[in-house]
Amino acid sequence: QVQLVESGGGLVQAGGSLRLSCAASGSIFSINIMGWYRQAPGKERDLVATITNLGTTNYADSVKGRFTISRDSAKNTVHLQMNSLKPEDTAVYYCKTRTYSPALARNLEFWGQGTLVTVSS
Repeated sequence: QVQLVESGGGLVQAGGSLRLSCAASGSIFSINIMGWYRQAPGKERDLVATITNLGTTNYADSVKGRFTISRDSAKNTVHLQMNSLKPEDTAVYYCKTRTYSPALARNLEFWGQGTLVTVSS
C-alpha cells in the first residue's frame, strides 16, 4: 500500500497563488507517474497536471501557463504551484500516483484524501 498526504490548500483571492504538496509513503518500489486532479462541486474529477519519473509534464488546457507541477523523486513528493488563480479553480484537489508492484507484476494507482482550494472573486 501507498499513502498519499496532501497539504497546502486553502482560501485565496482571485489572482493569488497557492502551492500544493503531496508526499507518498509506504510500499513504494517505483513511482512512474504522479499527478493532480480536481473535482469541483457537481462535476467530475478532471486531470490538472501530471509528471513522469523522467520529468515529462502534462497539463490541462485550463491551467497551462498558470500552474506548474514539479517532483522531488528522492522524497517521493510532488508539488503544484498555482498562480493567477481564478474562481473556477475552486475544487478539491487530489494527488494520484502510479507505482509498479513487483509482487503483482503490474502498476497500481493510489489517491490521496484531497485538499480544498477555494478562490474568491
